[in-house]
Amino acid sequence: MAGPRLDPGQGDPSAARDHLAVGLDVPDLASARALIERLDGASGWLKVGLELYTAAGPDAIRAAAARARVFLDLKLHDIPHTVAGAAAAATRHGVSLLTLHASGGAPMLRAAREAAEEAASKLGRPRPRLVGVTVLTSLGETDLAAIGVARGVPDQVARLVDLSRAAGLDGVVCSPLEAAAIRARAGADFFLVTPGIRPAGAPTDDQSRVATPAAAIAAGADLLVVVRPILRAPDPGAAARALVAEIERGLAARAA
Repeated sequence: MAGPRLDPGQGDPSAARDHLAVGLDVPDLASARALIERLDGASGWLKVGLELYTAAGPDAIRAAAARARVFLDLKLHDIPHTVAGAAAAATRHGVSLLTLHASGGAPMLRAAREAAEEAASKLGRPRPRLVGVTVLTSLGETDLAAIGVARGVPDQVARLVDLSRAAGLDGVVCSPLEAAAIRARAGADFFLVTPGIRPAGAPTDDQSRVATPAAAIAAGADLLVVVRPILRAPDPGAAARALVAEIERGLAARAA
């Protein structure tokens, strides 16, 4: 039996705010709620990651879902049975996007997709998009070599893109530097999530492979993940709206 329809993951694809996910990388639920209020709907997505989810659990998802689509960024990586259970639970919580480490292997990725489809079907709702994490944006060539990956970053990313597609995932997480090559490799419908986004002149922090919002969108990214440039800003809502303006320029360049 075919799985339920897929959550499209975006509203109007031409709306720049629907291409921005702000990471709620804060230590507790009260801080997350305060940040959500300060953002005031500037982004179409809110990302709940490991720190906040570990602190607040599903309450963090509920707080985010009241104002935007929820991107649950737990980067699941375990045996297939365990990841399938987590994917089903995330689906029941109503998230729109869920990350898994593509390096967990095809059986794990397929199990997650099947579990999400089954859970969504029982609830009569679309399943979340599932995206495979390729190579973390904090890693460079030397880091890959240190963990025993002999190929370079572009080759490793390409291999994990192919694995994710074959397992039926909807897209991948990649750095903006690989977005154009992946778009050419995987086609227009493959959903590309790109962290490592920094406004021009902003510090790169622990990210090795970064780009500006306009450059990432022009290269083919669908959803940009931004955390520290917004959290550090005196006015997070204004900072997010400035990024949306940069995304608009990227969309115009991509359409040209």
